[in-house]
Amino acid sequence: MNKVFERVKNGVITENPIFVQVLAMCPTLAVTTSTENALGMGIATTIVLIFSNMLISALRKFIPDKIRIPAYIVVVASFVTIIEMFIQGYVPALYKSLGIFIPLIVVNCVILGRAEAYASKNPIIPSIFDGLGMGLGFTLALTIVGVIRELIGSGAVFGFIIMPESYKPASIMILAPGAFITLGFLMTILNYINIRKADKNGTSPKTLEHGCGNCSGCGTGCNTEK
Repeated sequence: MNKVFERVKNGVITENPIFVQVLAMCPTLAVTTSTENALGMGIATTIVLIFSNMLISALRKFIPDKIRIPAYIVVVASFVTIIEMFIQGYVPALYKSLGIFIPLIVVNCVILGRAEAYASKNPIIPSIFDGLGMGLGFTLALTIVGVIRELIGSGAVFGFIIMPESYKPASIMILAPGAFITLGFLMTILNYINIRKADKNGTSPKTLEHGCGNCSGCGTGCNTEK
């Protein structure tokens, strides 16, 4: 039970894929124009993470080392296709909003990174909860960014007007620059918290800097903390 809890905590807090590992920046910056889009992408990615981790862990002893990456992509692509068809059939508005970013889940650094770094080396149950933790962390981060951008950019959250009528929306927040501004602001806050915590404990601070720039190395030694 402790290991299960540790895997969930790891994905949500310790190694959050966006705020700590700084992965999957494309969907983070592109689909967070609204909270609904952000939450939808997060849930879809979480489901793919859980089932792909489960299947890859179950097949880890049967997948030859030389073809492991193509094999992982086939597994992930199968689940992404199922999720894409489900969203298209039951949530067409979300499907239209997310567009090309749904099939691009196949090459999401978070999913391939967890397949390579964890699911391919560990039993099924811990791998499932590793996928759940990473998925929840990804969803939480996307939703936070989406809430901030939608609230400031249109005065609403989930389509419900929050701000008073006198509020003038900053439309830049739902455009491309708004994504960079929001993410930079959030990472500045996290760096500040980490530095204050380190000063209080008398340790070296862990500050967020940047990713390795090579998605093929996700989860295999790429470290975004200093």
